[in-house]
Amino acid sequence: MELLKLATDWAKAEVFSTRFFIIFATLFLIASIGFWQLGKTDLAKAYIIPTLVAGLLLMTIGLGLFYTNKSRITQFETTYNTNSSAFIASEISRVESILKEYQTIVFKAIPIIIIIAALLIIFINTPTWRAISITTIAMLIVILLIDGTAHSRIEAYHKELKLVDLKNENKK
Repeated sequence: MELLKLATDWAKAEVFSTRFFIIFATLFLIASIGFWQLGKTDLAKAYIIPTLVAGLLLMTIGLGLFYTNKSRITQFETTYNTNSSAFIASEISRVESILKEYQTIVFKAIPIIIIIAALLIIFINTPTWRAISITTIAMLIVILLIDGTAHSRIEAYHKELKLVDLKNENKK
C-alpha cells in the first residue's frame, strides 16, 4: 500500500506541475493578442505568430500531460491491486525510460536549440527572425524550468521505487 501512495502522490504532483504549462501557455496567448492589438512597430507585429505558436505548443503539452497523469492516478490503483509486483516492475521501467528521455531531450537538445536561437538573433537582423528566436528561447526556458523540477521529482520517485522493490525482494 506504501507503493500505491507513493505512485499516486507522484502523479498528483505531476498534475499540479503541468498546470504551469497551461498558465505559461495562456500568458503567451495573451501576449500574442496584445501584440496583435497594440503592436505598432515591425518587431511588435513580428511577435504575433511566434507567441501564438508557442502558446499553442505549451497548451498542447500542458493539457496532454494533465490528462495523461490524471488518468494514470486511477490506473495506478487498478494495476496495483491486480498485481503489485508487476506494477513495481512496470513503473521502474517506465520511470527509467523517462529519465533517459530527460537526459537526451531536456538537458541536451533544448539547450542546443536555445544556443541556435541565440545565434540567429546575432546573425539575422530581421524582425521576424528576432521574434521567432526570442519567443523560442522564452518557450524553451519555460519548458526547462518546469521539466527541471519534474526531473528532480521523478528521480526521487525512482529511488523510492527501487527501495520498495528491494524491500519486496528481501521479503521473498
